[in-house]
Amino acid sequence: MSVTTAARGFVLFLLTVPVIQGQKGYDVKYTSTEICGFIGSTVDISCTYTYPRRVGDRDTTVQESFWFIRESDGIHADLKSDPDYSGRVEYVCDNNRCTLTIKDLRESDAALYKFRFITNQPRGSFTGSPGVTLSVTDLQVQVDTLMTHNDLYYFYIHAKLTCQSSCLPDHSSFIWYEGQSKATEGATYSARFYSSDSISCAVKGHESFHSPSVLIWSQKGYDVKYTSTEICGFRGSTVDISCTYTYPRRVDYQDTTVQETFWFIKESNGIHADLKSEPDYSGRVEYLCDNNRCTLTIKDLRESDAALYKVRIITNQPRGSFTGSPGVTLSVRDPQLQINVRSLAHHSPWKELTCHSSCQLPDYLSYVWYNNGQEVGRKTKYLHVQVFSPTDSYHCEHGSIRSPPVYAPKLPSVSVSPSGQIVEGSSVTLTCSSDANPEATCIWYKNQTLIKGAERIYRLSPISSEDRGLYECSCQNVYGTTTTTSKYLHVQYAPKFPSVSVTLTCSTDANPAANYTWYKDNEDSVKATGHIFTITDIRPEHGGHYYCQVKNTRGSQSAMFRLNVTVSTEVLKTAMTGTTAAVLFVMVLLTIIFLMRKKRTSEQPSEPGDRANHSEQLEELVEPHRGSFQFVKKQTDGIYSNIQSGPHRNMMKQRENEEWSIVEYSAVRFRSRGQETVEDPTASYNVVKTPAH
Repeated sequence: MSVTTAARGFVLFLLTVPVIQGQKGYDVKYTSTEICGFIGSTVDISCTYTYPRRVGDRDTTVQESFWFIRESDGIHADLKSDPDYSGRVEYVCDNNRCTLTIKDLRESDAALYKFRFITNQPRGSFTGSPGVTLSVTDLQVQVDTLMTHNDLYYFYIHAKLTCQSSCLPDHSSFIWYEGQSKATEGATYSARFYSSDSISCAVKGHESFHSPSVLIWSQKGYDVKYTSTEICGFRGSTVDISCTYTYPRRVDYQDTTVQETFWFIKESNGIHADLKSEPDYSGRVEYLCDNNRCTLTIKDLRESDAALYKVRIITNQPRGSFTGSPGVTLSVRDPQLQINVRSLAHHSPWKELTCHSSCQLPDYLSYVWYNNGQEVGRKTKYLHVQVFSPTDSYHCEHGSIRSPPVYAPKLPSVSVSPSGQIVEGSSVTLTCSSDANPEATCIWYKNQTLIKGAERIYRLSPISSEDRGLYECSCQNVYGTTTTTSKYLHVQYAPKFPSVSVTLTCSTDANPAANYTWYKDNEDSVKATGHIFTITDIRPEHGGHYYCQVKNTRGSQSAMFRLNVTVSTEVLKTAMTGTTAAVLFVMVLLTIIFLMRKKRTSEQPSEPGDRANHSEQLEELVEPHRGSFQFVKKQTDGIYSNIQSGPHRNMMKQRENEEWSIVEYSAVRFRSRGQETVEDPTASYNVVKTPAH
């Protein structure tokens, strides 16, 4: 046997014979199968593993690896997902080696630990056996022999001390400390001790982990350690209260024997009343005391049993009776169970349900599990479930105690407050409600897009026309997710300016084909490329001069456009299906004046900087074609200047009681010097109808 160092504490490998288990090329080799650690220390449990590099035509990769202590029906619970180990476990897995580190060891950590890895191969999941058994104990200073000295001048105790633990091998060497100072080293420590002396020990080579300190003078080698200082139990149930105790093996040349051990809750004038003699406990208490351990069992718990319980030890030594402090506080509560859930592993769909109580009940107690009233499991406090159906409802029972059922959220309901018509600028509250246990968290969607920050209650204050749309909420807990059907939120609002698009088109005849670039005066950046330039949601600030430059390898030409945007309003009333509302139609009068001058074709392509001298380079002024039009708001309608020149007014027909506005668009045509302008028979016009007044 050997002692080795853990990450930040002490661990003892009791059995270091390597263990290998193999199956079809899958192997796990544990460093040791038995390890012992001290309470509060850190322990490392390690293994190496191998697997076939390739199976069939598929290379093998490890998808997941983890440690576990609990399995049921082939389902393994990842240790990291266990609440009892939360924040205390780490995995370091690399190069076919995996180490489990457990910090702040507790007595409850004593268990059989196994390693499991999952590959991408069919039936490529493997668990290493037999695993590693971890024992957890405490390092204690114990008085072996004690002698008291009392003479005329001073009083002291001479004692021989040993450092004990169930983990330690024989002939271990220790470092002894008085307070924080090293006193000596050796298997035992013999010395004179005075009233202020506080003694502790540590295993040599692991001095960072000390035993609890002992006051030799006041305790004289007598000590009691309770398993827990606070416990609770249910009315009508059975509870165990345990402790361990130590005493000096020999005092003043006399061997020590324990003559009596009992529990009590009442003490008066140094007299302690044995609990068995109390009428209220008659027939309900038992003691089981052996090998320096004593357990009190109380049956059929009553509310009146809530008290502070202590153990008292009486030996054959003078002044050899002592009481363990601080004792154990027992509280008695009404029966109550609840179900907790956790995922078993990262890639596993399985969940583990735990029948939990605020009073910690032993794992060995019998439990029964139900789903929708039908029994689905018994004996263990754990139940493994792969899929939760929206109709599932689980609960657990222990004796006559039953937990509340747990289930996924039911179909949520949505309420809108205030009810009735919603007007822009008011405050509106959307509330999502769903029956679920545990309580569900809810989120909102608008038009199938998540609304960030929106919870069960979503407030819109003030609400705007942009908030109208389809709303739905989704509620989720650990058992599932449910989403409502969509609800449309109507918002009434005053008329708004229409959104209008204007499209400018520049065309030319060139060979090879020319490239088009659009600029706006007083702006350096290119506005658009291509022969079509569309301005969406036009505003007065969009007015100004625009330049279209066409260019190929043989030369370039430019044209200037002046866009004037003015706004006028006219109110039209119309009937809207389902509601009565006033709709404001805003008519924007746009006058597009195209100024075009013919530019002499260059022998060489012009540089981009040539755009700044358009006025100087244009040689011939072409009379601009002017057009005016009125339009009615329509979100999807655009206005396009893509028509060749030539006002064919005979195409327009007059209608009685109707007013027609002709939209005339100018074309930009580039031609050689001396070429005459001819009327283009393909010319066309946009006509927008406005009601007569």
